[in-house]
Amino acid sequence: MKPPPFDYHGPATLGEALDVLAEAGPDGKVLAGGQSLIPLLNMRLAAPGHIVDVNRVPGLDKIEAGPAGVRVGALARHAAVERSPEAAAVLPLLRQALRLVAHPVIRNRGTVVGSLVHADPSAEMPAVLALLGGSVRLASRGGEREAPAAEFFTGPMESALRPGELAVSAFFPALPARSGTAFHEVARRHGDYAVAGVAAAVTLDDDLRVAAARVACVSVGPVPVVVDVTAACGTRPAASAGWEAAAAAVRDRVEPEGDIHATADYRRHLTGVLAARALRDAAAAAHGEEA
Repeated sequence: MKPPPFDYHGPATLGEALDVLAEAGPDGKVLAGGQSLIPLLNMRLAAPGHIVDVNRVPGLDKIEAGPAGVRVGALARHAAVERSPEAAAVLPLLRQALRLVAHPVIRNRGTVVGSLVHADPSAEMPAVLALLGGSVRLASRGGEREAPAAEFFTGPMESALRPGELAVSAFFPALPARSGTAFHEVARRHGDYAVAGVAAAVTLDDDLRVAAARVACVSVGPVPVVVDVTAACGTRPAASAGWEAAAAAVRDRVEPEGDIHATADYRRHLTGVLAARALRDAAAAAHGEEA
């Protein structure tokens, strides 16, 4: 299959890219990794008049890790972030999630920011950003703005990105001390989109009791579903926390749909199972134990 006709642009600077996008408006699409865009073009599910290839723009492939969190540039590949020891040291959840993204050949070309902009509710990286309360930096000819995750994902395959804007980076905030994370999902085949998946973060207090616990669920709603389950867990040591009560609270919050892969009831049940498992493993990590 072949894509519909389009005008190709290969800007060499960020300013040039923003100028082209401003002129193209709603008819412009950005090409970074292309792992989502190219199939959409070839299947004629998207027909933009202008493709803006930003791979020649310098400085967009940076991965900056510090005490506050990790900032990932628009051209940083999944594989580069996955293999970054600095990023993993600050946020192990990034590596935990990225290992579940598709296959290595896809991760070698696909970009983290591109996955966020694609806004697939079955994808891992939107759930990670939503769980951590991160944000996406959007640039246009008129300036920059920071879109928080809670406002960035607006629907299935829909984001707050406006015509003429380029997502230049994403910021994943660090968690407090004594925090642990985990990501579990079930797919029909390794590398497929998840039938259901759960990212979890648990923080312990000075007495190693559960101080905060929340999850982000994929494939069970139009956007990543974030649920704070701290109250359900109870302020108890991780070993005796109410993980099953937390799982029940998650099942009550999600609104999955059935399809050829799974019924809605099965997805809801599976999400609860994965939530309990991910929360236990995150608490073990916060405690300094092997999950």
